[in-house]
Amino acid sequence: MADEASIDTSVTTGEGVRRRDFINIAAVSFAGVGGAAVILPLVSQMAPSADVLAESSTEIDISAITPGQAIKAVFRKQPVFIRNLTPAEISAAEKVDVSSLRDPQTLEERTKEGKTNWLITMGVCTHLGCVPLGAGEGEVKGEFGGYFCPCHGSSYDTAARIRKGPAPKNLEVPTYEFSSDTVVKIG
Repeated sequence: MADEASIDTSVTTGEGVRRRDFINIAAVSFAGVGGAAVILPLVSQMAPSADVLAESSTEIDISAITPGQAIKAVFRKQPVFIRNLTPAEISAAEKVDVSSLRDPQTLEERTKEGKTNWLITMGVCTHLGCVPLGAGEGEVKGEFGGYFCPCHGSSYDTAARIRKGPAPKNLEVPTYEFSSDTVVKIG
């Protein structure tokens, strides 16, 4: 009888239930930590790598670019054209009837306010991805004085808008801002 009495008291005091609760809590905690240990590397491997983050933006010193001159730079492994437009090139771009263009955009829409002399575009033809000529010294600029794609003959004007040829759109203007009067940050 003594044994039966001790069993009855353990059940009524709830000691067995407390141990069971502790084991359940420990098991659930262990499973949660294990789950987090598995999921954390899976989620973190989806983040961009260091080389991708390094190419997410680029700063370019534009102080040496004289009016009428253009340079080629690289942004996200693609060419970028940075052109310092002359007053004559700005005037020629503003005289064009925008409604007559295939991809209608004004020069003001393609440049930053107060910096209309700086035209920054991706150097990739919108037809099949060739690199147009016109940014380098002595390169053919096409009949509209901007850029000329030698692959299929697309011609762009001084505002890098498509004027002739198979390209469907103007040269793309990337996201950019002026960090100072002499430095532009692309991306």
